Amino acid sequence: MSQNILVINSGSSSIKFSLFDMTTEAERASGLAERLGSDEAVLTVKTANQKNTVELTESDYRSTLQVIISALTEAGLLETLPIAIGHRVVHGGEAFSDPVVITRDVMDKIRDCIPLAPLHNPANLAGIEAIEELYPAIPQVAVFDTAFHQTLAPEAYLYGVPYSLYTELKVRRYGFHGVSHKYVAAEAARRLGINDNHGIISAHLGNGCSAAAIVNGKSVDTTMGLTPLEGLVMGTRSGDVDPGLHQFLSQQKGWDIEKVTAVLNKESGMLGLSGLSNDMRTIEQAAGEGHAQAQLALDVFCFRLARQIGGLATSLPRFDALVFTGGIGENSRLIRAKVVANLKIFGFELDSELNANNGDELGRISAANGPNIVVVNTKEELMIAKESLALV
Repeated sequence: MSQNILVINSGSSSIKFSLFDMTTEAERASGLAERLGSDEAVLTVKTANQKNTVELTESDYRSTLQVIISALTEAGLLETLPIAIGHRVVHGGEAFSDPVVITRDVMDKIRDCIPLAPLHNPANLAGIEAIEELYPAIPQVAVFDTAFHQTLAPEAYLYGVPYSLYTELKVRRYGFHGVSHKYVAAEAARRLGINDNHGIISAHLGNGCSAAAIVNGKSVDTTMGLTPLEGLVMGTRSGDVDPGLHQFLSQQKGWDIEKVTAVLNKESGMLGLSGLSNDMRTIEQAAGEGHAQAQLALDVFCFRLARQIGGLATSLPRFDALVFTGGIGENSRLIRAKVVANLKIFGFELDSELNANNGDELGRISAANGPNIVVVNTKEELMIAKESLALV
């Protein structure tokens, strides 16, 4: 009998999902319900053999989740209801360092973290509450993006601000993309045979980007902070800027704090630097055709990433491997080559042929005489399914 687990990632106007049979860890279906709450709401369901798209006449969370489960059942993929439903929850604050079975107390603590993630946690909660109402007998599990980084020491997570801001408001660095960093670091260690004792830096590069320093499977430092805005240059996010920029822009442009924050989150990064797009593929193509701003955006992105990797290395007792993951990290030969070229002080050297093929059978793209550089495809949804199965 199959052990089906449904993984849900509820966003502000979307629900992403994957269905796994955990007897084989095979993904049986995946899909996306998008533009929820509008007249253009649509659900796309993908299986190994086909892709179906249907319009959603009702697109609140409850109705949409009911349609998703009904569609999977009608497709013959759910003989019975899932044995568990795993939810990706963005922010768990200091309350959660591991995945948990969802209870009323857990939901209250997720709600308490809304000020830390005002865009994400309300949506995550809406998905949890809808499933609870529809299918109260199905166990639900919360897997937190922040939990993996709860092993950071105080010197790594505290800001140089009045300590009372931490004790009163929990102002500190939390880090994100924890599910991905945990998975790819463990997978890289397994492939390279360094499970027992290792130091790894993983770079999760997509529209959102972060890097993490991992020692023997535990996060010791990362680039994102209180919010996902800190750290690397990203698709539309600025990454690190001088905090004084807020006052400067307020004085020079007349922008209020909401406007400055919106610009840094939605109009900056690769979009803002290139003036073209937040899509790395578009920017790489434009740079190749001689677009100067696109080339500048690539140079800034790669320089800042290499500089952050160098900083993270100070948290490691040894440096066994650099791991690239995420849509950009897994697919952009150019970005990997430019970043590694800025890391020669560590002895990193690419094998051009392996890089062109996204790695050998182990995912390695490094030259034989240098430290390991590995490409690992992230499997965040599978990781959430595994964590859910372990708890139920």
